[in-house]
Amino acid sequence: MTGKGRELADMMERRKVDILCVQETRWKGSKARSIGVGFKLFYYGVDSKRNGVGVVLKEEFERNVLEVKRVSARVMSLKLEIEGVMLNVVSGYAPQVGCEVEEKERFWSELDEVIESIPTGERVVIGADFNGHVGEGNTGDEEVMGKFGVKERNLEGQMKLEEADRKSRYQLESLERKQRHLRRQLDSLRGTCKAERVRTDSVGSTPCSDRSDRSDSDQEEIEVDVESTEFSHGELDSVSTASTSDLDDHSSLQSLASDEGYSSSSIKLAFSS
Repeated sequence: MTGKGRELADMMERRKVDILCVQETRWKGSKARSIGVGFKLFYYGVDSKRNGVGVVLKEEFERNVLEVKRVSARVMSLKLEIEGVMLNVVSGYAPQVGCEVEEKERFWSELDEVIESIPTGERVVIGADFNGHVGEGNTGDEEVMGKFGVKERNLEGQMKLEEADRKSRYQLESLERKQRHLRRQLDSLRGTCKAERVRTDSVGSTPCSDRSDRSDSDQEEIEVDVESTEFSHGELDSVSTASTSDLDDHSSLQSLASDEGYSSSSIKLAFSS
C-alpha cells in the first residue's frame, strides 16, 4: 500500500466514509499509523510481498476503539463503542484460486472463531475479499444468496455458499429448539394454573382464579405469539458472497474495488440518538 495511503484518505474524505476495511495491504508489522489528514490505519501483515489486512478509521473514532484482534495476515477485527453501540468490524482476505485447500480451510476457521467470539447483541460488519465467484442466478441457493451474481461459479464460491447454508440451518434449528422450549413452559404454566383452580381455601376462594381471569387474554396472546412463529432460512442472517446484505437503519456497508491491486469495504456510520 506504499504511496496509496493518501489516495485512500482522499477517497474516504470525498465519499464521507468513516470506516474502511482493506485487504492485500502488503505491509509487514502490527501497528497503527496515520495515512493522511484525519485517518488512521490499523493493520497486520507478516510478508511485505503478499497478503495483509487492515481497517482505516476516521481519527475522531480512534478513542472509541476498545479492542484490536490481529488473528493472522488474513483476518483481523476492531471493536468500537459509538454512542453506546458496540460495533465489531472484521476485515478478511480469503486465499486466492490455486492456494492449498489447507490454507483456505484455515482462513474460514479463523474467520469463524472471530465471529463466534463476539457476544450476542453486538453488531458485526464483515468487510472482506472472499476471492470467490458464486455465478449468475441463485437456483437452489435462494436462501443464502441473491440472484444478481456474475460470472461462473468456482470452487471458492461454492464453498462459501455451503458454509452459509450450514450456518443458516444451524440458526434455524436453534430457533426451533427455543420455540419448543417456550411451548413446554406455556403448557406447564397452564397445567399448574388448572391444578390450583380445583383447590379452594376455607372461604371458597380459588387462589388462581384472579390471576387466571386476569391473564386469560394474555395467555391467548402468548399462545399466538409462540405457536404462530415460523422461521425460514431467508429470515436468518447469513454471509453472502453474491451481494452485501442490507444493514439496519443505523449503518450501511458498501463494497469497493480498485484496479491498483487492493480491495476494500467501507462503512458509513449514522447512529441516531
